[in-house]
Amino acid sequence: MSAVAAPRIAASAAAAPCPQPPRAATGARPRSGGGLRVCVPLRLVVGGQYGDAALAIYIKIAALGMRPEGCRARVATLAEYLSLSKSAVERALTQLTTAGSDGIAEVTTERKTSRDGEGESALRTVRPVDTDAELFVWLPARAATSLPPRQLRLYAVISYAQIRRMPLTLAELRAVVRHQYGDSAGQPLGERQVKRLLADLEATGWITIHHRQGPRGRHAYEAHLRPLHPVLDDTAEEPTAPPAPAVPATATPDIHDGSAPRTADGSPSRDDHRTDRLGRKDELGGLIRRRRDSGSYRASTSDEKRSNKAAAGPYRGPGLQLSPRVWQVLEPVHPELPAISVYVLRRIGQEIGRQLSAGVGMERLTTRLTTRYSRLTAAGPATERARRGEVGRWILGAGLPRHGCRLDSCEDGTTWATGERCALCANIAATERALAAAAAEEARAQQPVVAEPPPDPPAPPRPPVTWLRWPPPSPDLGPEPTPDEREQARAAATDDTVRQALAELGAPAAIRLYGRDLVLPHLTQPEHDGGTPA
Repeated sequence: MSAVAAPRIAASAAAAPCPQPPRAATGARPRSGGGLRVCVPLRLVVGGQYGDAALAIYIKIAALGMRPEGCRARVATLAEYLSLSKSAVERALTQLTTAGSDGIAEVTTERKTSRDGEGESALRTVRPVDTDAELFVWLPARAATSLPPRQLRLYAVISYAQIRRMPLTLAELRAVVRHQYGDSAGQPLGERQVKRLLADLEATGWITIHHRQGPRGRHAYEAHLRPLHPVLDDTAEEPTAPPAPAVPATATPDIHDGSAPRTADGSPSRDDHRTDRLGRKDELGGLIRRRRDSGSYRASTSDEKRSNKAAAGPYRGPGLQLSPRVWQVLEPVHPELPAISVYVLRRIGQEIGRQLSAGVGMERLTTRLTTRYSRLTAAGPATERARRGEVGRWILGAGLPRHGCRLDSCEDGTTWATGERCALCANIAATERALAAAAAEEARAQQPVVAEPPPDPPAPPRPPVTWLRWPPPSPDLGPEPTPDEREQARAAATDDTVRQALAELGAPAAIRLYGRDLVLPHLTQPEHDGGTPA
């Protein structure tokens, strides 16, 4: 709840019970001349954690939830019902389904899936309102579709205050409607905005404002269960008969407001019966100003505008007159002056006069403007800039201001009287360079030092290369003996024949002929390596 309205509403709620059927909030459909009504928790109306659209979404979900199938409307359907955007409905549903600091969520969403696995619209249900333990207000369901969210919130507050017989002030109504976005989000609206909202709400016929009909000149607000005239946005029911006239003033509730007892003598404060208080500025006499008959304040007809733009009408002020000194200072830019507007030329003349009065010489101003204008023309044609009005703004912002240090004698880093380099500018430049070097050195010092990797260990010395003798070519062993020849030779072999074969043929041929068993015992020479197996 808000800091202003909520304490007062909560305090008076304990003194006067709400004359509504307390058990109707569990699912019944109460109707009493205004159609279907919904029991809404008061925390939704005055709570700052809920946006304006949350109240309308809650009422629509509660009304649709009274059908046998419940509320199965999609987000796009809810947005179409309430004339809101889908993003606004999604934000409101997020606020309603999120539990607050008290752990209470106003709306529960249950996802639904068909038997074939396709998603369906969710089932949304509102929290049952405990009418014995919390504050609530009964609101017509058609008000959610007929009123914008912000006017709906004002209507809900007025309905609650009316049933509680509580007087309302503009400050309390301001505390309920707040800014929704921007830097002022959460802050109350302005007084003029709330008055405009109340006037628009009264124009819809949902409320009646009895102006100054309460004690001490307060407004009295009266809420209706249905609008006093047909509402274009509400197509749920068509009126079958002309709407009833407004309630006469005799039925206006007596709000009994004020800080002093009612008396027949009027206000209890002291009244000043004088009407000619000329010495006070806050009265009418101090607010009247005398208009001049010449210049830009001259009274003009309905077709004349005080502007120098062609679309708004010709300029009707006094003619522009430049003094000789100003004209001489502007000598470098004389070709550009016709394209500059009268207003900008007047400001240029005022700036030149101010500098001349401060002691800046005409020669210095002319030299300054000549030097800088030559740079401008060197960068591009100045005539095109003058046609767009940029030269006039350039003269004010770049051509006339002095550039340099705080010394008046400094002109763009040089002393005007001597033409030498300004000592203060030189010291400032040296200081800036020293500070920049110190900052760079400090930045380098703060950088982590990357340790160089250790050098690779020296490679071990390579052993000397030993060249082996190339083996001699294998002797020609001749044709391969047949098995019968090999069997006959081995049967007739003796030690002498084996040694003779080793000497003549070599170890491989002897082993192939006589076999390993007969030849190996005779291999006593170091050059014999056993040959190849037979």
